[in-house]
Amino acid sequence: MNYAELFKQYVEHLFAGHRAESREVIFAAEDRGVPACKLLKNIIWPAMEQVEQLYRQNHISRVVEHMATRINRMIGDQLQGYLARKPKSGRRIIVTCGDGEIEELGAQITADLFEAEGWSVWFLGSGVPNDEILQLVGQLRPDILCIYGAQPQGVPNIRKLVELVREVNAVSDMQIMVTGGVFSRADGLADEIRVDLYAPNAKEAVQVAEEHPVRIPKPDVPQPGRRRKRKSGKTASAKMRKQAAVA
Repeated sequence: MNYAELFKQYVEHLFAGHRAESREVIFAAEDRGVPACKLLKNIIWPAMEQVEQLYRQNHISRVVEHMATRINRMIGDQLQGYLARKPKSGRRIIVTCGDGEIEELGAQITADLFEAEGWSVWFLGSGVPNDEILQLVGQLRPDILCIYGAQPQGVPNIRKLVELVREVNAVSDMQIMVTGGVFSRADGLADEIRVDLYAPNAKEAVQVAEEHPVRIPKPDVPQPGRRRKRKSGKTASAKMRKQAAVA
């Protein structure tokens, strides 16, 4: 299968708002034997990223972004039913996301791919308060809490969620993963908010989770942007005397 040509055909219909034609391109490929997981990873996900990038760069209008995102999500919904599923592995994941249609779609695809790999998945979407997410974590005791995507303005709330989960310590061995959105554009942001795992997209999220089954707590180090402890008065005075002597 030539994914590049298939992707080109698909996005042409997507940006034109052609619902039926977009659906026909994808399901004709599925009829020819292309697995649904490959279509999600190689067509639907890249199309989502392209819509997001072009809109962020003001190359497409909000109308086009809305149409394309909704068509893409509709087809992603339908492909979910065609995914081949592995036997249940016993592992659990909660998937939530930042606000926005694209964030919802990215989180949904992430949830679908984990489910296809045998994980038990709870997909929350966006807009769930941190305290309710924490309550669900305590009830389900998942292996991973996955936060997909966010706009820059949503990062402080995600940071608060991470801090709340770790402070309460309801599930000490649960890992927190971030993926997509601003986390894929801002180098080091995942480390800055002190999550356990990072993956740039849904395909790699599954791989990263499989490669890191056990949480390794990170050392407690000063966080960027936080005030350091002031030096003692004795040390500061000695430094000032030394500077005066040199002068």
